[in-house]
Amino acid sequence: MAVAKLNFLERDEEEFIHEQSLKSLKEIGVLVRSDLVANMLADNGAEVDKKGVAKIPESMIREALQRATKEFTLAARDSKNDLKLPANGAPFMSTDGLAVFMYDPKTGKKRTTTRKDLANFARLADALEGVDFFWPMVTAYDVRPESHSIHEQWTSLQNCTMHIQGDSLSADDAILQVKLASLIVGGEEELKKRPIFSTVNCPIAPLSFEKGSVEAQVELAKAGIPIVAMSMSLSGMSCPVTIAGTIINVNTENLASLVITQFASPGAPHIFSSESWPVDMMTGSTNYSAPEMPFISAAIGQLARRYGRPSMVGSWGVGGDKPGMMSSLVEILPTILTVLTGTDLVTGVGGLDNAKGSALEQMVIDSYLWEDVRGFIRHLSIDEKTAALDVVKQVGHGNSFLTHPHTAMNFRKELFFFNKKRDHWWATQSDRMVPEAKEIAKKLLREHKVPEIDKSIVKQGNELIKKYERETIRKK
Repeated sequence: MAVAKLNFLERDEEEFIHEQSLKSLKEIGVLVRSDLVANMLADNGAEVDKKGVAKIPESMIREALQRATKEFTLAARDSKNDLKLPANGAPFMSTDGLAVFMYDPKTGKKRTTTRKDLANFARLADALEGVDFFWPMVTAYDVRPESHSIHEQWTSLQNCTMHIQGDSLSADDAILQVKLASLIVGGEEELKKRPIFSTVNCPIAPLSFEKGSVEAQVELAKAGIPIVAMSMSLSGMSCPVTIAGTIINVNTENLASLVITQFASPGAPHIFSSESWPVDMMTGSTNYSAPEMPFISAAIGQLARRYGRPSMVGSWGVGGDKPGMMSSLVEILPTILTVLTGTDLVTGVGGLDNAKGSALEQMVIDSYLWEDVRGFIRHLSIDEKTAALDVVKQVGHGNSFLTHPHTAMNFRKELFFFNKKRDHWWATQSDRMVPEAKEIAKKLLREHKVPEIDKSIVKQGNELIKKYERETIRKK
């Protein structure tokens, strides 16, 4: 099957990045801020010093790559929303994640967010055709900070029938998240077969792993929960300013993360990931519209395919610092190009202000525009049937194919048609579509019904969270 795909590295350059990553792991290593995980690596062949720097030999990397399963499913509460990886055609799209503020749908003003807001974002995602899985869109500030990821997972699972992708801050968090999801699917063994949630466990650039997140990663791997190793390397700040140096850092962190997952639990599902870009050298802030971002994404997607790994390296979202299409075409182009990297998963619907903010109407805008963009990335069959030489023979030289039955039977399968009713939504540096998008969001939230989880299961989950906050967090 043919599909539009952006390759960045020549074969010899791909090999060079791979070899430099192996060299980095062997000679520089990664800092692991967990004695538990550092000891696990040492027991399996890594050289670990007193500071927790683990130098990982090539043999461990080869073994991790051999152990890792190449195909798996991100399951969902409703099996019709299951996502089989690698993706067959356009990548699967999620919302942005854990924004710290939203634009209030009534007042239009910025404010912090609650579980009720998160529930609304989850239900809206469930209703939108352009969203395939849900990353808890906003941070829940109405709960204890130590347990916000627990509440965000539990709220999302109750209000969305898609796969949920969140985060996990500690081994205790991970254990409780597994228990909560197990209540829904019917036990921990069933959850291993159908993992209805996954987690983003970020290495901390450059080349380090934070204690809570990496210990959570080990627990989740044992439970069969897919791990997304999202490297967030910032060129010129947390990795070399050169694009080659950035790509090597991202790839090195991903390989190290894969080693941790596979030696914790051989065959555990694991996804290569990058959300890396240069910093703005004038301000020191992140630069999502940097023209170098597609290069980095394409290179990591290419390396993921080399290793036989599913990947999440693309991003999507066309807003600026407020709802609408507030970026210019030049600023939006790098974002569009990242989805052409051959990635399996893409994130970002509904995000604003460099992922710090969110809005319900922005979710609608991004989702609707994605429905158009993914038309450029669909699979097309290139085979004897679609070659249609028999049709050419029937039509003959110099004649038209327009009236031949073959055209009428196949044009809707072969050709993509934009939604003409939304042409005006593509006007960049514009917020003209915002009122319409806001009304669509309100209508979907009124009319779309998410099947409820059995009340007895919800009650059990709530009691587990209360016990966790009462006992585990208090002890800390």
